[in-house]
This record gives sequence, structure tokens and C-alpha cells, in this order.
Amino acid sequence: MARVTYQELLDAGVHFGHLKRKWHPKMAPFIFMEKNDIHIIDLHQTQTRLDEAANAIKSIVKSGRKVLFVATKKQAKEIIEAEAKRLNMPFVTERWLGGMLTNFTTVRKSIKKMGNIDKMEGNGTMATLSKKERLMIAREREKLGRVLGGIEDLSRLPAALFIVDIKKEHIAVKEAQKLNIPTIAMVDTNSDPTLVDFPIPANDDATKSIALISKVIMQAVEEGLQERKHDKDAEAAAEPAEVEETTAVATPEAEKE
Repeated sequence: MARVTYQELLDAGVHFGHLKRKWHPKMAPFIFMEKNDIHIIDLHQTQTRLDEAANAIKSIVKSGRKVLFVATKKQAKEIIEAEAKRLNMPFVTERWLGGMLTNFTTVRKSIKKMGNIDKMEGNGTMATLSKKERLMIAREREKLGRVLGGIEDLSRLPAALFIVDIKKEHIAVKEAQKLNIPTIAMVDTNSDPTLVDFPIPANDDATKSIALISKVIMQAVEEGLQERKHDKDAEAAAEPAEVEETTAVATPEAEKE
């Protein structure tokens, strides 16, 4: 069963592509028709590809790994940030810092620096500094937080990326390719779908379209987290039973001795 209906996709305007002259030829398999010089996306293809992407993300999250959500365009950033925070997933919604993946060790140092500033504020060290020094450090903390705040808890490279608009986030796509990190992305008619592993043909400009596709992806994340928790609880419940069984077997042998 599809995670989203054809009518829901239609109502959200997921099918509206770009002007015909702006199309990318490799999007041809995902285009249903042309109307008023605008390409119309095949929503049956969108449904299929969205299900595949959601299942892939669910599997990754269930295994305990993180998916990094990338969306810096204004129509998408608030939607992605709110949902990523809710599910405790890393995100980039302000600016993609070059080398965020390929130079991850250096990025981690900047995150550590951000944490050290927070410690200084917490233990009172900041109060011992001059007003000018405090101001400079506060500005640096604000700058680091704006760019790296969404990946503050990311201790290792993400297992996959979910991207809104691969043309805008082309640097993120290239870095993921270089490191063989799977990419899942909304791909409009002006983009090359072969650049990502799980392309979802969809309007990546309209807020309603972004919100609907993101909602399905986030539901998959939630399902993955729930199934992981369920499996862990089942394992924890099984452990005492195994201990009891071992004890029961060992007792008669102990009595013979």
C-alpha cells in the first residue's frame, strides 16, 4: 500500500515541474506530459519512488544510524528543521559548509569549540573575561551555532542524506558521492535524477509539495525508530529468561557435586 495517495500528491501540487525549456533530459522517464509550456510530473512514478525512498530510510534508522536532512531554500528550511528536531535527526538548513562531509574531522573540531564556549558560560569562565572578549566569543558561538547547530550531536558521518533540491545543494550531493553515502532527494524536472541513489520526482519549489514529501519521509524515520525500540525491548525482555534457564540447568549438577 502506498504511503501517500495520488490525490494527496495532486492536491499538494507535487506534479508541477518547471518550464519546458528548463528541463533536464534525464528526467524524461518521470514526465507525464507538457501543459502550457510546463512539464507535468508522473505522480505514479512519484508514489513508487517515494515508497522506495521511505523504505530505505526506515531501514537505515532501524539499524541505529542517522540520516542527515539538507534543505537551505526558504520554502523548505522551517519544515525540515522542525521535523528533524522532533525526531532527533541531524539537519542543515542555513548554509552547507564546504567539506561538511569530506572534511568531517575539521568540522567536528568546530563543533567541539562550540561546546567549549558553552562550558565557559556554564562554569562562569566567561564572566572573568573582558567585555570585548565576551562579545567576540558570543559572536563566534552564534556564527558556529547557525551553521553547525543542526549537526551538533553528529559524532560520525551520516548513513544517508535526504535533500530538497539537488541543484541548490549540489555541493552536498558531490560530497556524498565522493564518500559513497546514499542520497535520497526530491528531484524536479530541471535536475539530473541520476546524481542521487533514490530520486523522488516532485515539485521542489512549492511549500505544500515539500511538506507532503517530507512528511512521508519523516513518518518512515519515526517507524524506523519505533521498530528499533521494539526490538531492543524484546531483546531486554528475553535476557532474564535466558539467565533463568541457565540457572535451572546448572542447579542439578551443583547438587550432585
